Amino acid sequence: MKATYDTIGTTYNLTRKADPYLTERLIYHLQPQVHNLYLDIGCGSGNYTHQLQRRGFTCIGIDPSTTMLEKAKQKNASIDWRMGTAENTGLPTESIQGVTAFLTIHHWTDITQGMKELSRVLQKKGRIVIFTSTPLQMKNYWLHHYFPKMLADSITQMPTLTSITKAMKNAGIEIVTTAPYFIQPDLQDQFLYCGKHDPTLYFNQHIRNGISSFSSLANKEEVLQGLKNLKKDIRHTYIDNIISSYKNNLGDYLFIVGRKK
Repeated sequence: MKATYDTIGTTYNLTRKADPYLTERLIYHLQPQVHNLYLDIGCGSGNYTHQLQRRGFTCIGIDPSTTMLEKAKQKNASIDWRMGTAENTGLPTESIQGVTAFLTIHHWTDITQGMKELSRVLQKKGRIVIFTSTPLQMKNYWLHHYFPKMLADSITQMPTLTSITKAMKNAGIEIVTTAPYFIQPDLQDQFLYCGKHDPTLYFNQHIRNGISSFSSLANKEEVLQGLKNLKKDIRHTYIDNIISSYKNNLGDYLFIVGRKK
């Protein structure tokens, strides 16, 4: 993960910005208190960490990428930014009241160890809010039609909901709730399925560069051919039927909320 985000981190903030709605949902599920300390694990360039801090909550941001952390420091020098991973935060035991993990869990090297470490640093009854996509959800992305190998490789690296909840329970974290998220047309954070409603977004190279599936997993030839086919289908209005064929009620991403016992 470090090498990937050291590479894409240079232009990451051009297209990856904290989405207001997702920020509010993070806060809703986290239930933070002003005088407590919170950890944003895999914070990247600190977009959501910064938003939490702006709302009066004290945060630590941890990420393994030096490039991302430098971007984060430029955004907000008052936040405690640290090098580290979910498996090894370097934080004292029971020093954190809550944890957010936004689109990062698929980059952890060991989900079981990661959950144990986060449970260790969490205080009792502290919450962890994970935002991710599951393999089951990703199988319903219309991107499969144009970038099948890229999506298959992306799905392979995504932990299943079963594996996530098992790792949480083994770490002493009980599941509070799960809540699906459907991509909104006004989404401001341009992650993988940002173009669900507007396929033309994928023609923007900056957007593709900010998405690890495109920038690190994808085959260049497949991407070029997929974009060519996508452009043709938009021109001939076939794209509406293709998108419609992938409609489902599972949600595109998922909030998983846990609480340490």
